[in-house]
Amino acid sequence: MKFTDLGLNDVLLEAISYMNFEEATEIQKKAIPLIIEQHDLIACAQTGTGKTAAFILPILNKITESSREGTNTLVLVPTRELAIQIEQQLQGMAYFTDTSSYAIYGGNDGVSYEQESQALSKGTDIIIATPGRLISHINNNYADFSQLKHLVLDEADRMLDIGFYDDIMRIIKELPAERQSLLFSATMAPKIRKLAQEILTDPREINLNVSKPAEGVSQLVFMAHEQQKNALTKKLIQWHPAFKSIIIFCSTKLKVERLVRTLQNNSFNARGISSDYEQSQRAEVLREFKARNIRILVATDILSRGIDIKDIDLVINFDVPNDPEDYVHRVGRTARAASRGMAITLVSEDDMYKFQRIEEFIERTFDKEPPPEELGPGPEWKTRERKKGKSKKKRFYKRKA
Repeated sequence: MKFTDLGLNDVLLEAISYMNFEEATEIQKKAIPLIIEQHDLIACAQTGTGKTAAFILPILNKITESSREGTNTLVLVPTRELAIQIEQQLQGMAYFTDTSSYAIYGGNDGVSYEQESQALSKGTDIIIATPGRLISHINNNYADFSQLKHLVLDEADRMLDIGFYDDIMRIIKELPAERQSLLFSATMAPKIRKLAQEILTDPREINLNVSKPAEGVSQLVFMAHEQQKNALTKKLIQWHPAFKSIIIFCSTKLKVERLVRTLQNNSFNARGISSDYEQSQRAEVLREFKARNIRILVATDILSRGIDIKDIDLVINFDVPNDPEDYVHRVGRTARAASRGMAITLVSEDDMYKFQRIEEFIERTFDKEPPPEELGPGPEWKTRERKKGKSKKKRFYKRKA
């Protein structure tokens, strides 16, 4: 289906044609007509499916065809990076319109805070914000959402994982009860159902299954004790000198720092990124990595979703992620757009059950390779029986707050 078949006006169609958008993705085909028809929506779709355009385009369509006063749309996101990325994409899609937008996120200086306050008080059309930073402005009475028509929660599951539930509900109390609310999530976990129940009204539902890793990804698994992982990671990088762009995912900020020091001490061009870094530092590291001035980027799951970095040659899971969906998101950083790539996962004793769940989720069993002989034997793979039982799903929704 082409975008011309989705009911978008000519101004937006001209803008997206300049962005080389032609065929709508599955989430865009399903979501755009429902949003234009003014339905509340709960949608499960993973990163890389065109989810941002799925909610931005129909909202822009309505903004450009109506008179407006004050802030029209609020988009809540879990991270600074995603706020920046959505605002950049929005600018492209709104290029031929007079729609205004502003990204609000923490880690900036006092000048930036003042600019954010002005954007909120003067009624910018679309505000993209992280919850914590927006709460600060609300507490200072800088935000006026009395004219708001649309609320979007993007990567809602990640916001709940971070602990933003109370902030989200606090923000919603500041919004008009009569609004269109759109909730996008990579998973349809019970906590997402509960949130949808609290803030949506008679929503339509789109549930696109989390897709399996792309065919172009070579997925390898090495068994390794925790104390072997640093040395094994160095070996893996040495074995692939042609790989120019590598992301390594660690489970904690402390592990990121330790691994970066280890790699740098062994003359690898490596940098780290986590929520401990100042926004300016994170932005600079990402720019340098995208420009291939940094070969190896070590990160927490802050980079597994929502960040558009192309042409990644190798993804290393230094630690197995807790959720199978996060494995798919991590591995999805490589082999994008029909390219090829490699993903290597290191599995320790404590990681075995988590990795077994990943195999069940993606319906594939991997060979488990031992570490190189010079590193000594790794742990022996052991499977665990899954507990049998049935889960019940409830679907009911309250009026929105």
